[in-house]
Amino acid sequence: MSDTIDILEILEKNGPMISRDKIAQMTGKTEEEVNAIIAGLEKENIIVGYKTMINWDVTDTELVNALIELRITPQRGEGYDKVAERIYKYPQVNSLYLMSGSYDLCVIIEGKSMKEVALFVAQKLAPMESVISTATHFVLKKYKDDGLIFYDDEKDTRQVITL
Repeated sequence: MSDTIDILEILEKNGPMISRDKIAQMTGKTEEEVNAIIAGLEKENIIVGYKTMINWDVTDTELVNALIELRITPQRGEGYDKVAERIYKYPQVNSLYLMSGSYDLCVIIEGKSMKEVALFVAQKLAPMESVISTATHFVLKKYKDDGLIFYDDEKDTRQVITL
């Protein structure tokens, strides 16, 4: 089982950027063994996908990310699941979490502009029967996302001394 955990940790950190051959070298397995383990993990839905992280801020593409807090009334017999299912089917929704605390669902979406995000909230989320309130927070800058640092400006700040 520890081989499986090792492979999962390697894939989680490196995703599609690492070859199966390199994973085999790192774990002491053969490439065939690694392929078989990964195929099994995919079949069991333990590995649900592979993702490449992109720093859109350094491209010419303008995107707006927002975190939306939703307070909702759970549906009788269904709890939060039916409402969540309706929400996560929207293509704008990147992530959706059931939360503890002052709000129930955290929706993370992406749009082309603040106006597009605001219209999504006003036209799609707020009118839902179960939604009590929404609060939208726009992401101004990403420093770290999913464990990856976007800007590493560690510079040597020591002064040069000459004799």
